[in-house]
Amino acid sequence: IMIPLGQRAKAASRLLARASTAQKNAALHAIADGLERDQAQILAANGLDVADGQAAGLSPALLDRLLLDARRLAGIAADTRSVAALPDPVGQEFDGRVLPNGLRIARRRTPLGVLGVIYEARPNVTIDIAALSLKTGNAAILRGGKETLRSNLAMVQVIQAALEETGLPADALLYIDRIDRSLITELLRLDQYVDMIIPRGGAALHKLCREQATVPVMTGGLGICHLFVDASADQAKAVEIIHNAKTQRPSVCNALDTVLVHRDAAAEFLPRMAQRLAGDGVEL
Repeated sequence: IMIPLGQRAKAASRLLARASTAQKNAALHAIADGLERDQAQILAANGLDVADGQAAGLSPALLDRLLLDARRLAGIAADTRSVAALPDPVGQEFDGRVLPNGLRIARRRTPLGVLGVIYEARPNVTIDIAALSLKTGNAAILRGGKETLRSNLAMVQVIQAALEETGLPADALLYIDRIDRSLITELLRLDQYVDMIIPRGGAALHKLCREQATVPVMTGGLGICHLFVDASADQAKAVEIIHNAKTQRPSVCNALDTVLVHRDAAAEFLPRMAQRLAGDGVEL
């Protein structure tokens, strides 16, 4: 199953790498439009995933991660349009210089090719990856968590339809729709077709990828989120920043987990912070 998938993605990547900025941006807007148009189907699929998660005894934090609603879906669509508004990195030159012999050299950004992305129970990541891969001219093979299979497949349909609608290959975004864990290992060793593995999950997933992949692996984003409050800080602003960073959505990996306070400010600042967070049930 994985070799044909890799072949299709590699062929699509060669076409996508030559796509114009206008064509890629049109596809991104079509994805956003499709998310809004097919909202009912996506939310219905997500509802089944959430119901299964509840029956399986998933924690409230995990259930929150996999939940989609109209507001969150609208946010995902808006984020996709924001990616379209970004400058196209493909072809950009940087670190240019002229050598003593008059030869001008520079680095130029080019697509990597095919990305293999493995992630857990976060259906919004499906669109995140698709949007960023498309903008940078890369094809992608996705493997999401089994808990969000229906949600992911519903969104992949939207993505592939948008690609076809704008004249780009639908195979530029492929999804492994079987939950067999052995397929992850096969993806990690698909070096003939995959150019980079990107795991988005916990430390165990990152370790697995580093140990078993024959494809280069890019790891990071493990959610070590610290904030330092210096003695010179505006304490009122710092308290509000901390409140937002911790309570806006506590289940995500970039929610604040550690606050470091300068000793000269601690006696005054810590009680202010504790009082502000107490109403939201934050444990210190």
